[in-house]
Order: sequence, then C-alpha cells, then structure tokens
Amino acid sequence: MGVTKEQLESTLTSKLNPQHLEVTDTSGGCGASFVIDIVSERFEGKRLLERHRLVNAALEEEMKEIHALSIKKALTPQQWKQQQEESEKSKSGA
Repeated sequence: MGVTKEQLESTLTSKLNPQHLEVTDTSGGCGASFVIDIVSERFEGKRLLERHRLVNAALEEEMKEIHALSIKKALTPQQWKQQQEESEKSKSGA
C-alpha cells in the first residue's frame, strides 16, 4: 500500500503547522497521486517556488512513493483570508 492521505496530513501538520490543509487523494486510493491546498505562516516572505520546495522537503520520505503531487494552493494566512473574503463577496453578488 502506498502513502495515505492521513500520512500526508500528519507530516504536513507537524512540519509546517498549517492554518488550513486540504489533501485529496486523486489516485483512487492507491496513494500515488495527491492534490494539496495549504496555508501556513511559514510561507511569509517566500515566493511560490520556495513555498513548493518547503512542502516537497516536508514530504521528503513520502515523495519516494508518490508519483504525482499537485500543490494547488500554497498561501500565507493573509492571502487565504483575502481569498475567502473575495469568495464571499462574489457569492453575495457585491
């Protein structure tokens, strides 16, 4: 059996202390492909590439068994809050 969604969540939580974390197994349960949305203060002042490298470094052991990892969002808490507010505005038609 490959890596589980719960393993990724546990590792990312312990290493990056995210305020928001969403891990989706897109491999149909075999643990080979995942999509991640993550919000962490550790991303403050870092460019997108540096944020992705932090996530990949945190998952170094798991990456040995994962075939595909898509980091859909790697945001700071402030960016996340701003996105949530914009989403609420668009839903309410403001």
